[in-house]
Amino acid sequence: MADTTGYVKITDEQLAKSAVRYRKELLMMPVLALGTTLQHMTQRPGVRGKEVVGELSGDIELGPYDEGREDTDGVSINPRTLETFLGSVVKKFSPNSVWQTIYGNLITKGEALKNLDIARQVLAFLTAKMGGNLNASIWNAKRNDSGTKTKELFNGFDTITKTEKDAAKISTDLGNMFTIEAISKDNAVDVLKAFYRAADPVLRETQTKLFIPQGVYDNYVDDYQATVGHVPYNTSFEKTVLEGSNGRCELVPLANKAGSPFIHLTTKSNMLVGFGNGADAENITVEKHHAFKLDYIATMYFGTEFESISKERLLVGTVDGSTPVVAGIGG
Repeated sequence: MADTTGYVKITDEQLAKSAVRYRKELLMMPVLALGTTLQHMTQRPGVRGKEVVGELSGDIELGPYDEGREDTDGVSINPRTLETFLGSVVKKFSPNSVWQTIYGNLITKGEALKNLDIARQVLAFLTAKMGGNLNASIWNAKRNDSGTKTKELFNGFDTITKTEKDAAKISTDLGNMFTIEAISKDNAVDVLKAFYRAADPVLRETQTKLFIPQGVYDNYVDDYQATVGHVPYNTSFEKTVLEGSNGRCELVPLANKAGSPFIHLTTKSNMLVGFGNGADAENITVEKHHAFKLDYIATMYFGTEFESISKERLLVGTVDGSTPVVAGIGG
């Protein structure tokens, strides 16, 4: 394998040109870094600022024939607003330091490795790091206009849930919230089954996803194994479908949901993640304002929202404050 470090050099000009050439591709990389989470959610590209989403409501019934009967009840939209916020970052970096970090992954190209490859990979490395922070904040982010961190750029799903809960739009009375026991390795199966069975019948007959912290999932598989033991149909210790859901509820344990005060039962289509998709205000550039370092400058839209919080589309599990908190739920 050829050693390319002796003759491959990257310059600020090459990085700047690569940022222009691969702009669209680079702007998608933060979204790609959300892969483990986004595969369970729905992408909404091209959202710059606010976009009204929601669901139609209303009813229509076929009754016995009557020439004089008219249905005057209207059909309406229960609107919700998916808001993406324009974020920015100016990051000073040493191109040589980044190059040394990613060199091991590129050396396999040997003699074919060119300056353009390196410049592209340096930019991709930095952009993917930005996306990783978006992924880490997708639940607990809370918008702060004067903030400086990713977790202050937009409102994550847990933050939106709390806002709606505080406004009494998510509640037990409305049927879109259910109080669960603190989850442990001794009760996880029963608690999650009870939670699922509390969902609206319409939601239960839909293919759903149950978003939970990894600790809750660990408790579930431990409790499941202890409960059923070694039976013929128990061919795998790893369980991806909730017991008793007739195959309709996929367990989705996520690292970024650690410490979440809620669990969410909903559909993939209801979990909206918006981004600009290369909108005019989005950009990635490289500029030089220092003798040895460069400025990586990026702007990008990002935001999340539930398409609907009706009981037919969403059930939120929350631990009663009087119950001891374990397994990352309620803390």
